[in-house]
Amino acid sequence: MAHHTLHMPITEAQVRALRAGDTVTLEETLYGIRDATQIHMFDHGRRTKFDLRGHAVIHTAPNLRKVERSGTNHSGYEAVCVGTTTSDRMERFTRPLMEREGVRIIIGKGGLREGSLDAFRDLGGAYLAVVGGAAALETTWIEAVEDVDLDDLNPESLYKFRIKGFGPLLVAMDSHGGSLYAAVNAEAARRRQAVLERLGAG
Repeated sequence: MAHHTLHMPITEAQVRALRAGDTVTLEETLYGIRDATQIHMFDHGRRTKFDLRGHAVIHTAPNLRKVERSGTNHSGYEAVCVGTTTSDRMERFTRPLMEREGVRIIIGKGGLREGSLDAFRDLGGAYLAVVGGAAALETTWIEAVEDVDLDDLNPESLYKFRIKGFGPLLVAMDSHGGSLYAAVNAEAARRRQAVLERLGAG
């Protein structure tokens, strides 16, 4: 297992160097996205002003505080708590995010499904897992809310965060078909079958 420090944005070669079980720390820029954001982008044809090519997105609807815009705060927001939400319900947006917007990395909790694993393999991407309940820690990795788009969807707007030392995060799904979730499920099924056989119910 290896650790990677990635300064965003990254190339396809960089994301294909990641393997399930590796750890990653992100630097520079991260985009926050959630259900409504992607429904509007891909079901209703809305486009973002942000160039997401080579970037990472995190599944989140952050708790932000509105503040007066200033020379050091152009977005009018500051982070109060930026936690990660469950990814599974956004499964259908993985390939569109990668194909249309050029996203390379998705961050969330709970994992994604086979369709996303196929997209990561076909297009060059990875899923990085965050442990649930770590929102307070994650927030310390965010230096500022630099910009916001689609803000009529607040709090499910599209946010541009400036980050420093965002991680370590676990590579849970890679571009080579590797999935820690699949491995855990297979091991759980194996153990279950062994127990059933010992009980004479297998």
